[in-house]
Amino acid sequence: MQHRFRPLRRATLLLAATALATGLSTPAAAANWPSGPVTIVVPFSPGGTTDVVARLLGAKLSELWKQTVVVENKLGAGGNIGTAIVAKANPDGHTILMASGSILTVNPHLYKTLPFDVNKDFELITNVAEGPMVVVAANKLQVKTLQDLINLAKKNPNTLNMGSAGLGSQVHMAGENFAHAAKIDVTHVPYRGEAAAYTDLMAGQIDFIVGNIGAVTPLAQSGRVNALAVTSKTRAKMLPNLPTVSEAGVPGFENSGWFGFIAPKGTPKNVVDKIQKDTVKVLAMPDIKERLEAQGMSPVGNTPAEFKKAMDAESANWAKIIKERNIKIN
Repeated sequence: MQHRFRPLRRATLLLAATALATGLSTPAAAANWPSGPVTIVVPFSPGGTTDVVARLLGAKLSELWKQTVVVENKLGAGGNIGTAIVAKANPDGHTILMASGSILTVNPHLYKTLPFDVNKDFELITNVAEGPMVVVAANKLQVKTLQDLINLAKKNPNTLNMGSAGLGSQVHMAGENFAHAAKIDVTHVPYRGEAAAYTDLMAGQIDFIVGNIGAVTPLAQSGRVNALAVTSKTRAKMLPNLPTVSEAGVPGFENSGWFGFIAPKGTPKNVVDKIQKDTVKVLAMPDIKERLEAQGMSPVGNTPAEFKKAMDAESANWAKIIKERNIKIN
């Protein structure tokens, strides 16, 4: 018996076949990912902790993926320029951002307008690593302890210059968090990256910084800056003789810096999952753990859901501090 399909029936079957093919194409394409070079955008200058962590991970991921992983520094506007570039990138997993925590949890509360929406323009992948910050002073300031710095700032309101890696950067907000807790008023001096700020700190052009431990430690150990306290809950392995801020005069204070991978919104879920799982593999490698520890960092490698939960809690805390400190971007 011959069967003749009516035109409507034929069209329906064609649509169903097309839908099925489309549904299968994304996983198939993702299985072949990466199909070319992967770019990790760092929204700060070379030499800072964000850059160091990105290059460390990028080299290992390149070996794992058998593709070139390029780290590109797109600095400016507290990390917003590089972040906006990734927000507008093709969501195929070949462009990802190494974000510092401040971009995701501080900038939305600090800037009236942003060229991206943290909640709408990105897929969270994983928090890569986190570590404490260190309060460091210029040698010219001649303060011996954290309490000396606090006392000097209280006697001379708004005269001490606090450097940072840029408006809204982790270094900036760690400094504001410390000033808030210590009840001191200082003048913020933003730089285009953490490394530039340390150059002026060593030259005595600014008075202190609350910087990432990996960048600060070699400068402190060589005597080029004066380390006063670490912002972690307990003392840091890198600087075991250095007291915590809590021990040194600001009870209960704690502040950490972290760095995570995010991708443009619409990046296929299985590509996001692959990047997350492969990053976890890299973070478990003994040499990577050792090199992160040498930077004062601890590997994290959480899931996107865990990443979002922690990020939301931190964002709420920064919103409160920004409001109370009346921090604004002109």
